[in-house]
Amino acid sequence: MKILNIILVVIALTLIGYNITQINFEKPFQGESLIALITILAALCAILLLRILVISKKIEKSIKSKK
Repeated sequence: MKILNIILVVIALTLIGYNITQINFEKPFQGESLIALITILAALCAILLLRILVISKKIEKSIKSKK
């Protein structure tokens, strides 16, 4: 699970890096720039969800160890 999490975060960061190069900063909300911005936002959401998963697994582990 830990390796899969790391791989998915790396993929999301790679998507963010690629899509930053696709943004036209003169018109960021038109055409392909908008698609790039949406993809960056989606990748950031994926990273956030993966971090929440890791934290919830740590909480679950600590609760089980106390019982």
